[in-house]
Amino acid sequence: MAPPTSEPMMTEGGANFDIVQHGHKDLVQAIAFNAYGDRCATGGVDGKIRVFNRHRDGVWRLCDNWGAHGGEILELQWLPPTVYPNLLASLGIEGRFKLWAEDPGAAPGRRFSSRAGGGKGIPEIRSGQYPFRSFSIKHDEVSRNTWFALLATNGHLSVYESEEPEMLTEYGKMDDFQACTKPNRGEETCFKVRFDPNPEPCYKAIRAGVAQDALSLVVAGMQTVKIFRTRDTVATSFGAATRAREFYLALEINTHKHLVRDVAWAPGNYRGYDMIATACQDGFVRVFRIDTPYSDEDGKTWSAEDMVGSTKASESAAGPNVSGAHSRRPSQAPSGIRVEIDKSATHGERPYTGQPGQVEHVYREISKLDAHQSPVWRVAFDDDGQILGSVGDEGKLMCYRQTPNGAWAKSSELGMMKTRLSGPA
Repeated sequence: MAPPTSEPMMTEGGANFDIVQHGHKDLVQAIAFNAYGDRCATGGVDGKIRVFNRHRDGVWRLCDNWGAHGGEILELQWLPPTVYPNLLASLGIEGRFKLWAEDPGAAPGRRFSSRAGGGKGIPEIRSGQYPFRSFSIKHDEVSRNTWFALLATNGHLSVYESEEPEMLTEYGKMDDFQACTKPNRGEETCFKVRFDPNPEPCYKAIRAGVAQDALSLVVAGMQTVKIFRTRDTVATSFGAATRAREFYLALEINTHKHLVRDVAWAPGNYRGYDMIATACQDGFVRVFRIDTPYSDEDGKTWSAEDMVGSTKASESAAGPNVSGAHSRRPSQAPSGIRVEIDKSATHGERPYTGQPGQVEHVYREISKLDAHQSPVWRVAFDDDGQILGSVGDEGKLMCYRQTPNGAWAKSSELGMMKTRLSGPA
């Protein structure tokens, strides 16, 4: 068994927390926990990934350590534990997106990495002229489909889809478009993309016309935040009409005057609306409420038959001779040349034009938090969307909770302090 790498510490309030010796030779740039909270992956500027497991005795121990990228690691994300084997995705500064599959039968220290000459090759996607800077993954437990989005430094977004998440070679490009304006040469940039973590859109959005199985993601590019959703379209391949989906711009937020360093989408849209939070270089954490207006005189009720029936009606209106499901296996997809010809005019920006399937969204800023008093770099919600956390330049973790009136307020603060013990005189 690997030696323990953590030691329990006691706070003034009596709560325990662990200090883990991560073992990296440089700064830790990215960290990710799995859904159960018992596995942690860290990525450092040294290009290495280290995976820790929390054992039954409550101690974190090193599971594996390997060189994943040639430079610093920007982002890490675990796929859901229902996907077998366990998968970990990583993105490096060189612009390579990689998937790491665990071999449960291997000895500790060799479960994820591919040693010299042994093991399988690591699936990866290399960026083109402009390197990738952010990615996000979404997995549907019902259809078993997996999507991942890659955002490049020129603001171009690529979305891939597959029914076999462990093999990048099985992923087919679902959509490809310009999500953000291309920055000028020498301009400081920052890009982030995040999928909607909720299983489906909120019930008010469905009533307004958003498809029940629509994909949603938020993109932060420079000083702009955009929300994209998918709508049903009809694609023609070899004379046959097939149903497809493409993203459209549902909402654009232009209230930031400085770079947006991070963005997060809140789980728990049972409220009837969505919430996103942004971390800005001006020192503020902003929380926005996203609504989809609908008419009370639309002749619909809140019954499932009316809600889902309206979506099916819009699908049938897309075309009478449409066959097939929304998602098709890449092996059944048309050739790459055919896809590029069909989409040659859709690689640009996707403005809201009011076409069938596009639903208008509105936003309202409900909180503007300045607890850090310094540039904010990271922001994230917990799994229930009840707690919001942010980290700033001063190295403190701020936690916020929503008040009864809907606004967010600071609830706690966590910071590390070095203390010097003095012996008795």
